[in-house]
Amino acid sequence: MPRFLRLIINIVVLGALLLISQQVWAQDWRPVRGGIPFGISGMALIEQQSNKLDFLIAHDNKQKNQGRLAIISIKGKNQPEYFPLNWPNNIELPIDLEALTSVPEKTKSSFIALSSSGKAYYIRLEPANKTISIIKEFNLPGIILGNNFEAFGLQNIDGKLVAIWGHRGEGEEPATIFWGIFDFAKYQITLAGSANLKVPFPSSNVRHISDIKVDPVGIVYITSASDAGDDGPFQSAVYVAGYLGLRDNKVTWQQNPHLVPLYRSNYHKIEGMELIPGAEGGVIVGTDDENLGSYVYMMGGNS
Repeated sequence: MPRFLRLIINIVVLGALLLISQQVWAQDWRPVRGGIPFGISGMALIEQQSNKLDFLIAHDNKQKNQGRLAIISIKGKNQPEYFPLNWPNNIELPIDLEALTSVPEKTKSSFIALSSSGKAYYIRLEPANKTISIIKEFNLPGIILGNNFEAFGLQNIDGKLVAIWGHRGEGEEPATIFWGIFDFAKYQITLAGSANLKVPFPSSNVRHISDIKVDPVGIVYITSASDAGDDGPFQSAVYVAGYLGLRDNKVTWQQNPHLVPLYRSNYHKIEGMELIPGAEGGVIVGTDDENLGSYVYMMGGNS
């Protein structure tokens, strides 16, 4: 067979294999909703069953006629079901919700949502009738001009309710991770410390922290994202950023000096993340792909 003909055949076969792999890859990412108003900027687990996962998700919308919160339900291999939630009429609409976390050791229906300005909302969800109530509004401590918060997490570590949150940073400006003790009786966080952080990937138009979660032993996970505009291109990565612990009854932070991408995407802008325990669990991420809408993907789980 002439060398040129073999080359053409090899190119055709390679192209077919790449197309198949792209189709398989695309099936792993499940679309939620299309369009800018439906981007996922934060997510938190509501309930985990054997073949079903329910999440509360946040939208970073700013207009009055746009949603702020919704429930998505993922059953087996099916595409996510989407249920919008109405914000209470007696509470002013938040601007730019960017993070969500469940409240440890509270009911499965207690959450905190955070706006980019540092204003937090303690939320109670009624999953059966899909309604929410706002129990308390409060502000993060130590907010300074220019802070743009995209991440907030809570975890009970050694008997203390520890909060961790992040200013996203951008480009050459590093992100800043903050941590402290949360007093629920006063709805007040006592700031214990902060540290700067820059990720190696993405490298352009990067927001070094786009979400944050901490597991029960204090391991801190972050997502990072690149946003070149409403039509992309987008890139994202997931990292273990460090470790939160208690020493002499004080919160301590040990930062990972050599960040390793646990996962990366060259096609999506990850802004939401949740940790799912158990045999069917993994790290689930949600995207805010602007004009392309939102998607979810389970890392390490049974996709």
